[in-house]
Amino acid sequence: MPLALQLMPILCALMPSLDQPQTKKLSALSHALLTWYDGNARSLPWRISPSDRRHGIIPDPYRVWLSEVMLQQTTVPAVRDFFQRFTDRWPSVHDLAAAEEGQVMAEWAGLGYYARARNLHACAKKVAGELDGVFPKSAAELQTLPGIGPYTAAAISAICHDERVGVLDGNVERVLARFHALSHPVRDLKPELREALTQTVPERAGDYAQALMDLGATICAPRAAFCDRCPLLPGCRAAKADPLDFPVRPEKKPRPSRFGHVFVMRDMDGRVKTGTRPRRGLLGGMHEFPGSDWTEGAEPGPQFPVEGHWKQAGKVHHVFTHFALTLTVWRLDLERRETGPDWVDEERLGDLALPSLFRKVAVAAGLEIR
Repeated sequence: MPLALQLMPILCALMPSLDQPQTKKLSALSHALLTWYDGNARSLPWRISPSDRRHGIIPDPYRVWLSEVMLQQTTVPAVRDFFQRFTDRWPSVHDLAAAEEGQVMAEWAGLGYYARARNLHACAKKVAGELDGVFPKSAAELQTLPGIGPYTAAAISAICHDERVGVLDGNVERVLARFHALSHPVRDLKPELREALTQTVPERAGDYAQALMDLGATICAPRAAFCDRCPLLPGCRAAKADPLDFPVRPEKKPRPSRFGHVFVMRDMDGRVKTGTRPRRGLLGGMHEFPGSDWTEGAEPGPQFPVEGHWKQAGKVHHVFTHFALTLTVWRLDLERRETGPDWVDEERLGDLALPSLFRKVAVAAGLEIR
């Protein structure tokens, strides 16, 4: 018998698993959770209240999809203004599909993870062009669209069409980790956790998903647990110990540091030299100021792109998912006029798709971003 098959029973025994009776307890408490949600639902610009939902008002899949993509790796307070600007400018999926990609990227600047913006635009074009502006109803069909993964597909199908699927975002993961008192990091159990959650979903699937999200955002919060107000208290295992011990944190790997230089050039008429990053890779397709490569180890010396009286304007620190970056900012004021598509009037810098990193650079260099 192959060694892998011989080891399979041992490996399965070592794998963490969820307690089925505990899942049944959560299912039994779904009514209490929905009752709590009916009286405590957050008011969000993309959400239909439970009262309106009972009166037959259906959530707009376009707005739900847009909000869910924006909320990936970002908080509700940070997203509100972006969402409002997006929907004011592009109120329907047809409007967004008709926009230029550069306009979408510029409006997205500050939300991070810029591949999401490119996928957002690609998805809008596919829905508007091939599906007559109608998003698919099922999670399985939604996952065939650009940039829509298992979580976003489940959220749209549950919230808009009450498909009985488990919607597992960061807030819900924390609630379930505490309810089950999981002894392993959530990332080690996500498939099992999603399957167990799906078993508990009642007919009001959309409200149930949003109730769990709101519970995690307000009652079962990251740094506080108000157990005396929680509708899941009767079945929660962590409430009998210390809820803040859960979720168990995965071991963190050290984040490497990279260094580089960035060169801000301004001509005598106030035009600033810019560039566009390659479409593939980090900050792909976004605007930037010219600079060096970002390297690990000792900080390299600057290699200025043109001769002149360069002045150091400080350092900018920025943290990406996989590394921390320190850029030394240099500024050069030219005593001549420059022309060309890469030279942009300073007052127009705010119209570019400048990610937050290069907005920090602009501030350090003394430029105005309106």
